[in-house]
Amino acid sequence: MNESKVVVKDLWNGEPGTLAARPRWVVSTLASVLIFTILVDILGNLLVVVSVFRNKKLRKSGNIFVVSLAIADLVVAIYPYPLVLIAIFHNGWNLGYIHCQISGFLMGLSVMGSIFNITAIAVNRYCCICHSYTYDKIFSNKNTLCYVVLVWALTCLAIVPNFFVESLQYDPRVYSCTFAQSANSLYTVIVVVIHFILPISTVSYCYLRIWILVIQVRRRVKPDNGPKINPHDFRNFLTMFVVFVLFAVCWAPLNFIGLAVAIHPHLAVLIPEWLFIASYFMAYFNSSLNAIVYGVLNHNFRREYKRIIMAIVKLPC
Repeated sequence: MNESKVVVKDLWNGEPGTLAARPRWVVSTLASVLIFTILVDILGNLLVVVSVFRNKKLRKSGNIFVVSLAIADLVVAIYPYPLVLIAIFHNGWNLGYIHCQISGFLMGLSVMGSIFNITAIAVNRYCCICHSYTYDKIFSNKNTLCYVVLVWALTCLAIVPNFFVESLQYDPRVYSCTFAQSANSLYTVIVVVIHFILPISTVSYCYLRIWILVIQVRRRVKPDNGPKINPHDFRNFLTMFVVFVLFAVCWAPLNFIGLAVAIHPHLAVLIPEWLFIASYFMAYFNSSLNAIVYGVLNHNFRREYKRIIMAIVKLPC
């Protein structure tokens, strides 16, 4: 057994001295943020899924990716986050190796699934607005379901190598079984490129082209027979653009830290612990934001949220 595994095993056994005692307010704050994230994540994303299936206006091919993204966000709230919360309360991991590996795998599955679904949504919005004449053929219901299956197949394929490089480890700083950035420098760089840089670049290109078209149409630069943008499509685009921006903002610090440490390992000791912890919990918090964005910016989702909530409130006790 290598040294890293010994350290992790000691942490599971809960031996004293594995993690220095933190001020109570720090632990309470981390626990409160995570509890809020779990509750909003579960309630919000369940509302998203139910809304799409209940409302005919929301049952469009493009929203299949929205449901897929909601499922990716739900995964972490149902299993990994509660285990992190237990670790916070016990000041260490006491749930064993198997739960650690499952938790780390599902955490990675959710993260990869989220960014791949956000990328698919961006491509979908790009085709809908910039190539509207061929959109229905490219994104028919059957084709879109195939794209969703492909997204999750690629997600699983991207996660599996973690088991071969033994990168899913318990990190006492964030009370989580997660991807260890220091496990393998080359692999960390590859993960950041595949998980963050390439998808963000693709999404940025799609949304930049849409914004250019929007500006051209509003300034009437495009001829009358050019692409048209109806208000509904623009609102949908704006909603998903905000989802993308929030994801990028929440995940950028953690990815940049990982990339910096992978390229220059000596930087690991220079990064303040509070910054590392904050970057992780910012990333965790992102899973609770999407449902809120839909409710604020999309009136169809907002109206359906109200109907579902009123129906639940009126249920007999």
